[in-house]
Amino acid sequence: MADSPLGKLARWEDHGAIWRVKSLSHDGAVVELLTCHGESVDEMRSADPELLWYLASRPSSESPEVNT
Repeated sequence: MADSPLGKLARWEDHGAIWRVKSLSHDGAVVELLTCHGESVDEMRSADPELLWYLASRPSSESPEVNT
């Protein structure tokens, strides 16, 4: 079973890496996936509604956690 986009971000962060929103709209998001040192590794693109809601409140793994 495939992980949700939000689950992928959580795992990325749990392993000490960083993520940041590059773009966000009601149609979708592009999230930059970075190493723990801030070097770009990949991008994740998604239109998942749960992820879009989350990213609107927390645009980076360096931002405070959102209370859900």
